[in-house]
Amino acid sequence: MTRFLLPLGIFALLAVVLAIGIRHSPEKGVIASPLLGKPAPAFVLPDLADPARQVRSDDLKGRWYLFNVWGTWCGGCREEHETLLQVHRAGVVPIIGLDWKDDDGQALNWLTQLGNPYQSVATDHSGREAIEWGVYGAPETFLVNPQGVVVYKHIGALTPDTWTHEILPRVSGAKAGSSS
Repeated sequence: MTRFLLPLGIFALLAVVLAIGIRHSPEKGVIASPLLGKPAPAFVLPDLADPARQVRSDDLKGRWYLFNVWGTWCGGCREEHETLLQVHRAGVVPIIGLDWKDDDGQALNWLTQLGNPYQSVATDHSGREAIEWGVYGAPETFLVNPQGVVVYKHIGALTPDTWTHEILPRVSGAKAGSSS
């Protein structure tokens, strides 16, 4: 019986040390994006509201924007929707949506019922565009600067805290620096 106590004790000690390390890790839950500091992928995709029109990355150059990957099938997307509406009402930066692997009718119904925070919504039925952006799962949000470079990526539901402490300072700081 005592011969099992030493290995069990060592295992318990290692588990405690690992748990403490994970709990205090400053980057827990962070998956670095290979796009950070690099140009955002170029895209030309059908517009959800009018598939005859296209949403083009070239039309976004020269200004900040949030690129939000979502779908009606995504629980986290519903969680973040009110925050996206608040960001939209603030008018600081436009939000471009990428409706990922979704049904157009359901997506349009969602936006009609819950409100539409997006300047435009591109559709990605195949999921190919999400792969180009390095998306792991919805929701994910990217902040792109006026030069077309990805400067921030948020995985999971966007919250007021993330908007206030992570995204807004990047946009406001850059705008303040350019006005001097």
